[in-house]
Amino acid sequence: MLNIDSCQLTTKDYTILEVMRERHPARSETFSDILQRKISSAVVVFREDIPATVVTLSSRVAYRVSDGPAEIRIVAHDEMRGLVGMLLPITNPRGLALHGLAEGQSMSIPTADGGLETLTVQEVVYQPEAARRERLKLAGGVEPGSSRPDGPVLRVVYRSEELQDKAENKVVAAFNTGFNDPGPSAA
Repeated sequence: MLNIDSCQLTTKDYTILEVMRERHPARSETFSDILQRKISSAVVVFREDIPATVVTLSSRVAYRVSDGPAEIRIVAHDEMRGLVGMLLPITNPRGLALHGLAEGQSMSIPTADGGLETLTVQEVVYQPEAARRERLKLAGGVEPGSSRPDGPVLRVVYRSEELQDKAENKVVAAFNTGFNDPGPSAA
């Protein structure tokens, strides 16, 4: 029924799918099958490492249903007001099927009349994670293609031994104020 080997999800997207499975176990069998397949076949990556060609939440995607014309929709978490006809929520079998697929990848899902329809990702027109990486590059941050320059970066803001002496002096000073108020416990 479902013909994908794997999909790629960000840690956030994967968590959302797991929560959907836990909170809404009584969905249709078709939806539950797609959801289970997505979760079990997912390759989970950080948002900085997801390829720009993969459908993530809030991605604008051009896709084709079987041999029909290409359609462009925004894959969204849930239905939103004011964007009628532009969104494809992951609470819909088609939206869920596209979520995590890469350009050129397909997935077949059952239809209401008992047939199968094949959804194929033609192009990821916009992906928020890729746009974020591009903004960082323009702002002088990390270059695209290397989400982390040399692995995780930890910036040391201060050295602990310098503040240790100052902190001890402030604690002693806080108790030597000369003010003798016993506080609310004295009442």
